[in-house]
Amino acid sequence: MNKLKLVLQDKILRKRILFTLSALVIFRILASIPVPGVDGSRLAQFFASNEFFGLLNIFSGGGLSQLSIVMLGVGPYITGSIIMQLSTIMFPKLKEMYQEEGQAGRRKFAQYGRILTIPLALIQGFSFIKILQQVLGELSYFTLGVDLIIITAGSILLMWIGELISEYGVGNGLSLIIFAGIVASLPATVSQLIFAFDPAQLPLYIVAFVASILVIIGVVIITEAERPIPVTYAKQVRGNRVYGGTSTYLPLRINQAGVIPIIFALSILLFPQMILRFLQNSSYTFLSSISRTLLDVLANQWFYAIAYFFLVFVFTYFYTAVTFDPDQISTNLQKNGAFIPGVRPGHSTSEHISRILTRLTLVGAIFLGFIAVLPLIMSGVTGITAISIGGTALLIVVSVVIDLIKKIDAQVSIREY
Repeated sequence: MNKLKLVLQDKILRKRILFTLSALVIFRILASIPVPGVDGSRLAQFFASNEFFGLLNIFSGGGLSQLSIVMLGVGPYITGSIIMQLSTIMFPKLKEMYQEEGQAGRRKFAQYGRILTIPLALIQGFSFIKILQQVLGELSYFTLGVDLIIITAGSILLMWIGELISEYGVGNGLSLIIFAGIVASLPATVSQLIFAFDPAQLPLYIVAFVASILVIIGVVIITEAERPIPVTYAKQVRGNRVYGGTSTYLPLRINQAGVIPIIFALSILLFPQMILRFLQNSSYTFLSSISRTLLDVLANQWFYAIAYFFLVFVFTYFYTAVTFDPDQISTNLQKNGAFIPGVRPGHSTSEHISRILTRLTLVGAIFLGFIAVLPLIMSGVTGITAISIGGTALLIVVSVVIDLIKKIDAQVSIREY
């Protein structure tokens, strides 16, 4: 309560929070404006009977269920960011730009991601319109073109709103947009569970509820857990004074990547399915049959769970490697006259940090992958579809809330100083 009081009393922080809330309200208004020619009742029936699009709706921030002008959500921008991050492995210049050129390099790197968002939004928008033509009905070329421009512009607008939240609000804008979409869909999900309630399945509902609580506790513990590496600063004599000689520690988090691996993994899993669903209606028999076969494979719950676990595991390592550079940490320690006791400065320090980070990330990656697929396993065992969607949403919501609280704490600390 004291912290809340400090937040509300601080004029700048209050403005930041109000800006974030206003931006999220604008997003929800945009998410309720449908593209021209939508049959609402057929759309609701379609989403109720399709788990794939239900999951995709979460990823789009809730805009897809209304077939709104922001139906793509921040998906194209996230896909563009993934492509750019993967490109750093293949193109050393991009890696140098992202890691070594400082803030200016990162801004340029982000700009390339934004440019890449436009063609990706056009491709995804066209695919969606073609897939959902059973809801929209047959469209003329003019209407198709207008809808495509509106959907692409909506995605770019949402990307801009997300970046404004990151700059002028509190927290990560893109994560908060996905969070807002999930929270907005909670009343509908809860009401669906209530209306479909079967007293015979009460033990399953209790197990699902307990599992949700355990997921929340587990995510909080793993997100907060860290391994301190002791660091000592060498004594330096300047004039008649002695500086340094103090001991501190370098905190390495078990889950350095946060919720990003989940978002990346979902993007990689959902994007091919969207393309395959588009191709299955192709006039070419060969393409159509291959698409249907691959969709059948991806529709298998256990295959999907294994692929999901594997991608989350891989992306946890990948994103940690991209964002946390042991060589850079080692160089910075050496420049500041700091060292890890019992470890030589330079390459040995870098190897020592890498070794610890690899072991920590293994624990974080296994836990994150397990939590990600646990709802899918429970859905397969219990047969309650809403659990599989709710689990992924829960994971994102908990991580985003933790990140948001930390950002607010940091702002409060700055004001106090």
